[in-house]
Amino acid sequence: MRKENLQGFMVVIGALLIQMSLGAIYAWNVFTPTLKDAGWSTTQTQFPFTVGLVTFALVMIFAGRNLHRFGPRKLTIAGGLLLGTGYVFAGVFGGTSFWPVLIGIGILGGAGIGLGYVVPIAVGMQWFPDKKGMITGVAVAGFGLGAMIWVKLAGSWGNFLVAYGIGNTFMIYGGLFALTVMIGGIWMKFPAHFKAPIDNTSVSKLDFNSQEMRRTNQYWSILATFAIGATAGLMCIGLMKLFPGKALSASGFSKEQASAIAGTAMVVFALANAAGRIGWGKVSDFIGQRIHCDQSGRRISIVIMMATQGLFVSIFPFIADQPWPLYVVAALIGFNFGGNFALFPAITTDTFGHKFFGSNYSYVFLAYAVGGTVGPMLGGYLGSMGNYELAFLITGVMSLVAATIIFTVNAPVKKTAKEKVHNDGLVTLTESANT
Repeated sequence: MRKENLQGFMVVIGALLIQMSLGAIYAWNVFTPTLKDAGWSTTQTQFPFTVGLVTFALVMIFAGRNLHRFGPRKLTIAGGLLLGTGYVFAGVFGGTSFWPVLIGIGILGGAGIGLGYVVPIAVGMQWFPDKKGMITGVAVAGFGLGAMIWVKLAGSWGNFLVAYGIGNTFMIYGGLFALTVMIGGIWMKFPAHFKAPIDNTSVSKLDFNSQEMRRTNQYWSILATFAIGATAGLMCIGLMKLFPGKALSASGFSKEQASAIAGTAMVVFALANAAGRIGWGKVSDFIGQRIHCDQSGRRISIVIMMATQGLFVSIFPFIADQPWPLYVVAALIGFNFGGNFALFPAITTDTFGHKFFGSNYSYVFLAYAVGGTVGPMLGGYLGSMGNYELAFLITGVMSLVAATIIFTVNAPVKKTAKEKVHNDGLVTLTESANT
């Protein structure tokens, strides 16, 4: 194997290791029953998850803007240490004290994820520029897969919660997160041919910096579409065990049977989530190659993904009381939700260029903060009113609207400096506004 190919392969391995630990935030639901037994309200159990998602998205802006200043390896290591420290901090205080858990897992842990998340995506795209969809999907597949691993270690595989208690489990996880992310960070470096952007003097008319990007209609359309996709998916994650459990019990299943079936649906969702990141990435690459336009291939893929997600989410509450239909639709929703994290990084670089991807995608990823706030809260609020069906129908219709929004997005092109002849015959160089 050539040296360059080996280095690219190790970047992929490192990306998977990093994202497996960063995906810990999706495993949060495995801890909520223990916290409720310790006296937490249902609303309190959602705060660390929501704060973690918002902190993750906000800190990612800092990481994206400083990716080239600090370098991918340093940012990754810092993220791993911060994530691990947050979980250890929560565990030291017993794991059931509200404020230490909120600070440790919600704020410190969320910040650690935000520092590390964009790195393997940005680095992987530079190593495999002709397979952006697939490589992004592979890079973030570990995020969804990691959630299943940490859930199972805490439960049926490792039985950590029963054997060690929630506080010690947090501390064990903190050490594992820090170690795994730092090992993956060893291979996080850009290829030799990549030149970090310093200013706009050597940037093509297809490369938009973050300020230029935010002035375009395309940015706001992509942001809105991603926000809706994240809202629907994160709401489903929050209700994936609770709602089917209630529906199954109402259909005659025992409490133990309903819990086991709903737990299996969560695992199916997590596996499909990981598969969707790779699958949708490959699909978008294939469509782009067939029509000779990566950006259009990505756009068509997102339209299909959002439209079908609208259908799957809308029918979910009507099939959640039967095991096999529940598994099938949970898998379909998870597959589409995972696709968001492959397709939106790729459409960001296809639409606004490669040079400023790290910074640009951090602003697109603000949509995740919106979804992380609206999705769980919408599901929790309507769920507490006993109207789960309405929560799914609202996000289902929103997903159909998102498919319409993203359909209009084409790649903008900046007008470069050109000569402009004035009426008085003088010639000056002017820089026109972005389209």
